[in-house]
Amino acid sequence: MDIEIVKVGMADLNSALHPCMITTLGLGSCVGVALYDSKTKVSGLAHVMLPCSEQAKNNSNIAKFADTAIVKLVEDMVKLGAKRERIVAKIAGGAQMFVFNGGSDLMRIGHRNVVASKEKLAELNIPIISEDTGGNYGRTIELYSEDGRLMIKTIGFGVKQL
Repeated sequence: MDIEIVKVGMADLNSALHPCMITTLGLGSCVGVALYDSKTKVSGLAHVMLPCSEQAKNNSNIAKFADTAIVKLVEDMVKLGAKRERIVAKIAGGAQMFVFNGGSDLMRIGHRNVVASKEKLAELNIPIISEDTGGNYGRTIELYSEDGRLMIKTIGFGVKQL
């Protein structure tokens, strides 16, 4: 069976019907939020760049922010037949790619993206069933609709399955 390969860019999101593989490249401080409904196999992925749209001057791209991207992704998946109460999440990314002296929380964007994504998922009652976050390295992720597995590829760390 041929599977559709769906690419998600930076500050982007996409959802698709089975059979598909949704992928995003180069998650550094960004967070990949993978959502999955195991009954319909509807899959979705958001590449979140920033934690909160309310703090941004230009917030027209809702896919860029954790608080708005996750809501939109769930809506898109429901339109494709997913049931909100069956959706589960896996998250990856949120690395601290650079070391800053002084350790200002404002500069810890990776950590803030992870926290904001977790808060929005909790607010929507979507359980996070696994995560691979933090560290200081980039990740490429692939979400497979067949079984909801999330493959995480990292330079120097090989491949991990969630």
